Amino acid sequence: MAAAPAGLILDRDLRALGVPPSTIAFRCRKVGGPWWHPLSGLVALTRGTLTRHQRLVAALLVTGDDALVTGLAACRLHGLERVPDHDEVHVLLDHRSRRKSEGFLLVERTRRLPTSRVLGGIRCAVLHRALLDGARRLSRIDEVRALLCEAVQRRMVIVAALRAEIEAGSGRGTALVRIVIAELEDGIRSTAEAWLRELVADMEDFPPVRWNVRLRRGDGSFLAEADGLVEGLPLVFELHSFAHHADLATYDATMPRQGELAAEGHLVVTITPREVREDPAGLRRKLRRAVEHARAWTSRPASA
Repeated sequence: MAAAPAGLILDRDLRALGVPPSTIAFRCRKVGGPWWHPLSGLVALTRGTLTRHQRLVAALLVTGDDALVTGLAACRLHGLERVPDHDEVHVLLDHRSRRKSEGFLLVERTRRLPTSRVLGGIRCAVLHRALLDGARRLSRIDEVRALLCEAVQRRMVIVAALRAEIEAGSGRGTALVRIVIAELEDGIRSTAEAWLRELVADMEDFPPVRWNVRLRRGDGSFLAEADGLVEGLPLVFELHSFAHHADLATYDATMPRQGELAAEGHLVVTITPREVREDPAGLRRKLRRAVEHARAWTSRPASA
């Protein structure tokens, strides 16, 4: 047990300790055996389902000292919260390795092994590589958005690093990821903002909108970062949703920010993700009325 981190040990290490192969086989028998093989060549010294940490340890034990955990498992190690549920451990190996995927172990051979980090005792890829390795295996664009937007919004990674990584790596499975990176480059910082951007883009003759714009007061001091700003009008879009913003401080600052925007002459349209998803027609009417109101507001006489 002392030689087995997390209760896991390689067959060859057991033999090196003097445990005969016959004893290993007997203790790993399917019925009544106290040990078992979670992966080929690896022994768990207690029965039962492996914990998340044990799966990570197991993956690195069988793949060797140069292997790195990447993908969704590594994103969770880096501290991201909006990571889709998953059971697999995605591991990067040198392209010359012959180790194959099995069970919960997903092996990817690469000529571009990234820089490593040790988090929670686990070797893993740097975040921008882990994000893209995980995102390109997701099939729903909103999952990709949630994953990448959280990392960017929390300033854990910059968009330029994601762009550089996707251009340098394999193009396999990157279609959705490229869409989301383009959204991030346009200023989108949440899944809800991406939904709103798509809705506005489909509205004919609607003025252009800039996303996540830094606004300033008349004296040049910073006022607020607006979720959306209609070009040529003092019209600001504000999304009201804690669920689609990554941190509590951002959410708590929403109401005071709207008061400051109004005090500086901006008209604020509040929008919820539910409006975007469940009542797009109603939201389009609301946005068009807001534009009409903003135009009337800006054209009124100065003495009004």
